[in-house]
Amino acid sequence: MAKTILEVKNLKKYYTQSKGLFSSLRGNVGIIPAVDDVSFYIKEKETMGLVGETGCGKTTIGKTLLKLAPATSGEIIYDGTDITHLSSREFYPYRKKMQMIFQDLDAALNPKMRIRSILKEALTVHHKLSKAELKYRIDDLLEKVNLKKNKLSNFPNELSGGEKRRVGIARALAVGAQFIVADEPTSALDVSIQAQVVNLLKDLQKTLGLSYLFISHDLRIVELISHKVAVMYLGQIVEMGMAGLIANEPRHPYTDILWSSLVDKKSSEVNRSNEENKKAGGGGFDFERPLEGCRFAPRCPVYYSKNKPDICTDPSSSPTLRDIGDAHKVACHFPL
Repeated sequence: MAKTILEVKNLKKYYTQSKGLFSSLRGNVGIIPAVDDVSFYIKEKETMGLVGETGCGKTTIGKTLLKLAPATSGEIIYDGTDITHLSSREFYPYRKKMQMIFQDLDAALNPKMRIRSILKEALTVHHKLSKAELKYRIDDLLEKVNLKKNKLSNFPNELSGGEKRRVGIARALAVGAQFIVADEPTSALDVSIQAQVVNLLKDLQKTLGLSYLFISHDLRIVELISHKVAVMYLGQIVEMGMAGLIANEPRHPYTDILWSSLVDKKSSEVNRSNEENKKAGGGGFDFERPLEGCRFAPRCPVYYSKNKPDICTDPSSSPTLRDIGDAHKVACHFPL
């Protein structure tokens, strides 16, 4: 049985925001719960997809796991060690094991460095290599990610979107990563290139035993690459389970709406349901101050179909993830 490589317990990441100059002077600040009490685990050679609308906290989770942003509270356990409160020096040995493929590679790749230098920097930051070893490792990386050698002399802006993704993947592998946070690795790519990137990640997982947290809004890609999927809404995981179950038998109304939007014959029903919710007083609300109780209630068709039951907005009865069988968990008072 594969061992657990990463375990996250009750992770919270809150940001503060002042309400203006006078409010700041009085000490009045707003709290933004970007990640609010999130728990999950990922095993070796496993991919967990993380989906949800823009601003729900997906990328914040990835950055917090890699200590690019400090956690407010909770535990991050990597390979049996609690790394949550390690200093930069203490976390250094883990940095090479945990890497991130950034969504915006135009910002993540130094525009003034050639690809050879970018890979060389990644290889030598944790390892002392001779020139011969360095050449061998770079050639090996290019072969692993299917990138031509003549691209080594190029600057990032001279590469296509797919080639930049391959460089991003190669850089993560260069330091010896075993756990990779892939943040929207297929965004802004043609469909054919998306398929190539997904197949590359799957092949690398098989050959190198990698584990992924795959962050994306592309549900088709998530279903294709993930073993299990977690669905986020306003900082919280509202449903989690095996990819097939989440895609085909969703139990949370939000998940059902997400996946139903992929099916043409259901799109009109979803749009009509959303319009009815807006007329009934639903729709969006202040993302910085989520409602107490169920955060999805203002947009939930089930909430309105049941005449707005008090339990959904009662602050003392916020829905929590509960197991409904087959390793399928849902946070909803009225699961589908």
